[in-house]
Amino acid sequence: MSVLVDANTRLLVQGITGKSGSFHASACKEYGTQVVAGVTPARGGEKFENTVPIFDTVAEAVSATKANASMIFVPPEFAGDAILEAADAGIQLIVAITEGIPVMDMMRVRHALEEYSCVLIGPNCPGIITPGACKIGIMPGYIHRP
Repeated sequence: MSVLVDANTRLLVQGITGKSGSFHASACKEYGTQVVAGVTPARGGEKFENTVPIFDTVAEAVSATKANASMIFVPPEFAGDAILEAADAGIQLIVAITEGIPVMDMMRVRHALEEYSCVLIGPNCPGIITPGACKIGIMPGYIHRP
């Protein structure tokens, strides 16, 4: 039984068009995770791997796809705002993979998240997994098989 993620988790990836974001979004899809959207400003309307729609904002992605989890791969200087954008859009589970986020940014984010009913995992973390159901993060899927 999973606690935070399961086969019904609908993932969006913030920073899906970057090198790390695209690599790990593909790995999550391969594992069986429902990757339903990507978010990269100014890239809305494109598709990732010809199947996953890319949106300019998290709010647009959530509205169109009913995503309920976000995996964040944006540069450290933008990660705090990316976390808050996900929370503002109603994302319930936010997994911030980005490392090197300024401490003051995370203090601001931590304080702001007290107003939301979401869970933040990270930053600078490997992610979360429910073996055989859903992988959100950078850990290798083959070692997490039931």
